[in-house]
Amino acid sequence: MAQTNLTIRIDENIKQEAELLFNKIGLNMSSAINIFFRQAIREQCIPFELKPYEDYYTGENLKKLKRSAEQLERGEKITFSIAELEAMVTGKLPQRAIDFLKKYKDIRIND
Repeated sequence: MAQTNLTIRIDENIKQEAELLFNKIGLNMSSAINIFFRQAIREQCIPFELKPYEDYYTGENLKKLKRSAEQLERGEKITFSIAELEAMVTGKLPQRAIDFLKKYKDIRIND
């Protein structure tokens, strides 16, 4: 089968993290992308669920954000679950949530 080149633009940090992950499972970047394309073609869709970040601002999460804001206003310490802390560290916390939390002087989030 004839081969062709593909050029894409991607954030440097994302590329580095992806390469580390793929290396851990024995793949290089090219092989991983080929697997993604083949799976997408086989399933005729993106082979994983895509969700908007706005899901973060519904239901229980909005209650937690409001409760945290109220705790800060009363001068209380805010607590986070391990899952919430992991989301902050891995960058999975939506930027709007980070901006919300940064409004309060007692919270520090490294950019």
